[in-house]
Amino acid sequence: MVGLDNETLTTGRTLMKSRTIEVKGMSCNHCVQSVTQVLSAIEGVAAVKVDLLGGTATYDETKAVPELEIKTAIERAGFIAGMYK
Repeated sequence: MVGLDNETLTTGRTLMKSRTIEVKGMSCNHCVQSVTQVLSAIEGVAAVKVDLLGGTATYDETKAVPELEIKTAIERAGFIAGMYK
């Protein structure tokens, strides 16, 4: 796996990259479920994990997904999409 950083995994022919974005405005488990659902519905997004206390969402990209698409989905769900970490 020369040339791949620690966040990039190779599984068979699928290249996945783990991404983490700040999500502001979450206050309960329902918020976590909402963010999980909207991100999971995006083609190319897998294994969504939302951290309520940390205020982040981490997901794997099975194909390139524009950051704007992720941020728009989060904001349409009623939250504030912050910076990528």
